[in-house]
Amino acid sequence: MAEVSAAALYRQPQCKAMPGLDSQRRQIENGETGRERPLQVGESWFLVEQHWYKQWELHVQGRDQDSRTFPGYINNAEFFEDQVNWHLKKGLLEGEDYVLLPAAAWHHLVNWYGLEHGQPPIEHKVVELHSIWKVDVYPVELLLVKHSDMDTPHTAQFSHTDSVDLVLCTAQEQFLVSPQEETRLWIKNAEGFFERLCNTHITVLDAALKSGQLVIMETQNRDGTWTGAQPQVMNSASEEDQEFHGQPGICGLTNLGNTCFMNSALQCLSNVPQLTEYFLKNCYLEELNFCNPLGMKGEIAEAYADLVKQAWSGRHRSIVPNVFKTKVGHFASQFLGYQQHDSQELLSFLLDGLHEDLNRIKKKEYVELCDAAGRPDQEVAQEAWQNHKRRNDSVIVDTFHGLFKSTLVCPDCGNVSVTFDPFCYLSVPLPVSHKRVMEVFFVSMDPRRKPEQHRLVVPKKGKISDLCVALAKHTGVSPERMMVADVFSHRFYKIYQLEESLSSILDRDDIFIYEVSGRAAIGENSREDVVLPIYLRERTPAQDYNSSYYGLMLFGHPLLVSVPRDRLSWDALYHILLYRLSRYVTRPSSDDEDDGDEKADTEDKDNIPKPGHMAGSSSQDFGMEQAGPSSGVAGGHRAPVDSSPGPSHWPQRAWRKQLFTLQTVNSNGTSDRSTFNEDTHGVSFSSQPYIAIDWEPEMKKRYYDEVEAEGYVKHDCVGYVLKKAPVRLQECIELFTTVETLEKENPWYCPTCKKHQLATKKLDLWTLPETLIIHLKRFSYTKFSREKLDTLVEFPIRDLDFSEFVIKPQNESAPELYKYDLIAVSNHYGGLRDGHYTTFACNKDSGQWHYFDDNSVSPVTENQLESKAAYVLFYQRQDVARRLQPQPTLSEPPASPACSSAPSPESMDVN
Repeated sequence: MAEVSAAALYRQPQCKAMPGLDSQRRQIENGETGRERPLQVGESWFLVEQHWYKQWELHVQGRDQDSRTFPGYINNAEFFEDQVNWHLKKGLLEGEDYVLLPAAAWHHLVNWYGLEHGQPPIEHKVVELHSIWKVDVYPVELLLVKHSDMDTPHTAQFSHTDSVDLVLCTAQEQFLVSPQEETRLWIKNAEGFFERLCNTHITVLDAALKSGQLVIMETQNRDGTWTGAQPQVMNSASEEDQEFHGQPGICGLTNLGNTCFMNSALQCLSNVPQLTEYFLKNCYLEELNFCNPLGMKGEIAEAYADLVKQAWSGRHRSIVPNVFKTKVGHFASQFLGYQQHDSQELLSFLLDGLHEDLNRIKKKEYVELCDAAGRPDQEVAQEAWQNHKRRNDSVIVDTFHGLFKSTLVCPDCGNVSVTFDPFCYLSVPLPVSHKRVMEVFFVSMDPRRKPEQHRLVVPKKGKISDLCVALAKHTGVSPERMMVADVFSHRFYKIYQLEESLSSILDRDDIFIYEVSGRAAIGENSREDVVLPIYLRERTPAQDYNSSYYGLMLFGHPLLVSVPRDRLSWDALYHILLYRLSRYVTRPSSDDEDDGDEKADTEDKDNIPKPGHMAGSSSQDFGMEQAGPSSGVAGGHRAPVDSSPGPSHWPQRAWRKQLFTLQTVNSNGTSDRSTFNEDTHGVSFSSQPYIAIDWEPEMKKRYYDEVEAEGYVKHDCVGYVLKKAPVRLQECIELFTTVETLEKENPWYCPTCKKHQLATKKLDLWTLPETLIIHLKRFSYTKFSREKLDTLVEFPIRDLDFSEFVIKPQNESAPELYKYDLIAVSNHYGGLRDGHYTTFACNKDSGQWHYFDDNSVSPVTENQLESKAAYVLFYQRQDVARRLQPQPTLSEPPASPACSSAPSPESMDVN
């Protein structure tokens, strides 16, 4: 970069100090200081006009200092476009127009011969371009502008080896911006879009800056916001917000659409004092790691820093975190869009992203993990932590990372493996009840009784038979006389076997338990009832041009009906079903029968009901096979091969008044001709028969009472609530450190046995971090079930003592190293499918607790913090709290009218 300095002034040749001509030639052309020396990246070389240099060569070769070949002053006038700005001409070539000299040789010539009056030295740096070292003769000319004045550019020249930070400093000097003000650079690319220059430590070459490129310097607003790179983007804050001055940190976050999970995690993290101070004091700027392949190029750290500065500026009631949301979705596709997510999952991603973006280790070395191999725990733990810090060193490690001791024991050889592993948070299990509450409907064989709703307490890992036993205590009906079915969309989705597991039944399933007749001993004169699945259907005109076609639609609740084998005929089945439906189906009166006589006499003579379609038809075999798409009728109710008389012996008559007709169907409730065969003698079944009761619309309207059919009663047990005893947080931590056996999906390879083993595993706490995050594992997922545990966990607000859990030898003179105080809580209200996240947090400046519900913030008292919604707890070590703020910050805030207006934890809205 050409610049005017003391060397640019007119200099008289220092003839008295001028060495001999041979010495001059050696110093300029040879040796360590001459032009023949190799280039070194970063050093300065100078341009000398080719004609002047050739004249000097003739002079020294003639060996006559007083000859006419004396070159005179160094004159580079031919290199410049003008003598005001001293810009180099374009297209100058080395060897034709100029000669390059290292700094020492240049200074020798200037001292000996002098520099033409007013000319600046033409100094340029050696750079590495595409693995080739060369002198950067033509600098990069950048157009610097201030964001608020895009129409007045300032031209500045930079070498390819100059840092972007020098560009920023130059812009600050040009536009009279204090170095203490927050500024950042943007460039306008070839497509016309604006891009951030995030990493100011790289060179102009690495940033791919080109001559003539526009560089915009942006200054941060007083409220912590950035206007943006494009001049048309204005600050979106309203006039009311611009005039607002409030308590720093008491700032809501707008819900962008199911982003309450993100808002909750951000509010918790924002109220970790030492982390927030780290960003507010701009300590992160010196630690941004732009080249970490595991990081996010510093973008997550910068986006989070902007959010913290806005929230703690005291100039916003609430802010819109759309930039942060976009960055998160860009680097973690699972958070794209606006689906509901888990606040703990977002928190885990954010802590990992911040750590990698701020990792002080620029190049991670390979570290081999070593087993204890019988060495003392202290030695192994110190080695593990040092190895961890060799690859991971950031403010996140300083604040949130602790150390586990993991002990694995082989069940076969007894080999013990001890390792120490870092952790960022504790995911502690909740004591799980071994009982489960299930709601079912009981359908009695007595048609006069309405179905009863029951709430039953059964073993969580029990069987279907356990469900029947629990129901028997309420109804007095023997479990052997019960059949359990899952009813979905007016049909049987599944009929369960007694030995099946209850885990296959989800809480959302509609479970009906039917009373059926008991089994009789099979003997010479014994009989056994057949259990038939019964569907209800209604004929409806199809939406078709052919009006003669009728469709059949399922309605109502299906039934399981016991039919004596010796009465297994269509005629008998019709009357049995009429009896079972008698509570909500009215029998035809004598007048109805008389009204139908004439019509029956004229029509039925030519339209006698066909076997298998109406009452009066017959069937050859009702032998029970599998029922339902997934399972069959319980094996205990399966009937032997029918020995009743064949269809030729069944009574045949045409009913004068039919309420409904009967039809054999498949398990879906549709006719399936493949399951039976018709011939002139009757019907034979090849699989489990399902029977459909088909109603004509007029008959259904006249004789079927839909309101009564849907009616049910609630048993007294429905009002009972299974009270769950609250658990202490310490119990959850004890459960976390309990010995467990590895699952089959996650075995451990024993180096002694040379095979994978289901070893026992125990986790212990060795060292704890400054800020401890405790995640309560409320969401339980198994192969068949998903549930949220709403157990109340009692957690202390102050003095959570970990001294009984930390196994590292303790410093008894510093008990505050093991005691923690609560600073934030992430809450989850609702269930698995829908829910809402909020936050309780203690302000680091005022010590006042607040409730953050998206963009709404209200003060609360400490007695409102504990609830069944508590999901993620943030604790700060007491020695850290004292170091950051000497006066007590966690004292009970005085009650105020605002506190009493805070919502009750049990009545939070669910979005």
